[in-house]
Amino acid sequence: MAQALFYQLGASPLAALVATLATRALAQGWRVELRGTDRARMEQLDGQLWLGQGDGFLPHGLCGGPADARQPMLLTHGKGPAANTPMALMAIDAAEVDPAEAAALQRVWVIFDGALPEALEHARAQWRQLSEILPAQYWSDVGGRWEKKAERAPG
Repeated sequence: MAQALFYQLGASPLAALVATLATRALAQGWRVELRGTDRARMEQLDGQLWLGQGDGFLPHGLCGGPADARQPMLLTHGKGPAANTPMALMAIDAAEVDPAEAAALQRVWVIFDGALPEALEHARAQWRQLSEILPAQYWSDVGGRWEKKAERAPG
């Protein structure tokens, strides 16, 4: 069943959280879309993910290439659907997630910086939409540790 997970960034960098979540999703056999709103930002994140953490390797690609459909994780900017037919979606930088789209996936992650008022407001709006139809959890980075702050069943 689909689930929506909201992550409010704090001390943990975005690339580290993306790598952790994507690694778990890929281990489940899911293809992932990492959706942002700006091509330059996605290019920057692409570079950070290629540098990786330690010896880990996170297979991914930036949209617009000839192998988009084969990418285990595809970094996109704008609205879906992604060419790699994802089963999971990570939305960053206030990227839109349609509730009907979310319901068809295994997992949706909404990742935001709670220190930015517009990002916080967008995440709250997404919470109201998605938690009406999907089980949802809200996690916050507190001093480098993730703590579950809220949970809601649909309806």
